Amino acid sequence: MQTNSSGSVPSVISDKYTQSHIPIAIWLLICCALVFAMIVVGGVTRLTGSGLSIVEWKPIVGTIPPISQEDWEVLLEKYRQIPQYEQVNKGMTLDEFKGIFWWEYFHRLLGRLIGLVYFIPFVYFIVRKRIDRLLGLKLSGIFALGALQGLMGWYMVMSGLADNVYVSQYRLTAHLGLAFIIYAAMFWVATGLLSPSNTHLSAPVSVHKLKRFAWLLTGLIFVMVLSGGLVAGIHAGRAYNTFPLMDGFLIPPAMFVLEPWYRNFFDNITTVQFDHRLIAWLLIFSVPWFWFRAKQLSLSCSSRLACHLLLLMLLIQAGLGITTLLLSVPLTFAAAHQAGAVLLFTAGLWVCRKLS
Repeated sequence: MQTNSSGSVPSVISDKYTQSHIPIAIWLLICCALVFAMIVVGGVTRLTGSGLSIVEWKPIVGTIPPISQEDWEVLLEKYRQIPQYEQVNKGMTLDEFKGIFWWEYFHRLLGRLIGLVYFIPFVYFIVRKRIDRLLGLKLSGIFALGALQGLMGWYMVMSGLADNVYVSQYRLTAHLGLAFIIYAAMFWVATGLLSPSNTHLSAPVSVHKLKRFAWLLTGLIFVMVLSGGLVAGIHAGRAYNTFPLMDGFLIPPAMFVLEPWYRNFFDNITTVQFDHRLIAWLLIFSVPWFWFRAKQLSLSCSSRLACHLLLLMLLIQAGLGITTLLLSVPLTFAAAHQAGAVLLFTAGLWVCRKLS
């Protein structure tokens, strides 16, 4: 097959390729929306102390909720056997138990739903030969990460069933980080199928430097998410509820009271919150600088829009974070802050995609 001087045949082939993958991209974006919901519900589960209300992992049987009064009594009696009940919720009534049970139940149910919504279309697209080998490897990798996430979730819960009142902040952070990695992988593949390439008017070298900057910012957002997991894990957000100083200090004096010194970065409420604030300040200064540099280049309209949304989402997320802190972590604002983290991360990924 020959092409004319305008390159029309390659363009047609590219258009057909993109059109054939649109259903796959839409499916992946639906999965992204479900993972987004999963992260938010997981945050609420953590904030309400609901994560240990179900002390068993039954992937199939556990889908059926308690129906009879006897079912509820059995579940409550199992909950009474763990340290959290004895030290935090001793004397909890059945109605109070139901209040924390349903959050954890829906969190796990949503995880099962995501597995089905991902697996069934995946098999369908393979059977219909809509997925080539490279794409198949990517999608198989995402499925493997999803299976690992299920195991990680139970591994996290196990840490709070024996000796601890709450789950380990290390396992919680790993669970959260893996959720963001799965989300990023699906979003990246989906947007790659919808927009295989972008054309910019500025010199490739300038765009390439801006793209590296965008990846650094997105990586920093991910690190901030991980630090937020540590904040949630040790309830660091309920301390130092002042801004911009921490109870009058730029650098609080209790930063390194634990031994050995490196424990402070994971177990010290003061240090963990300070680190989270520090990363936020880095983004508050870096993202506007990135936006200003992007304005100096001749980018495509969609790339410029992505840069605008990154800046806007940063401002919203910073506002949510400060409000959540000042109000001592109310449920509504804390959940919105967790949702904002996903949206800010998404904006960073989209900028990286549009600059690719």
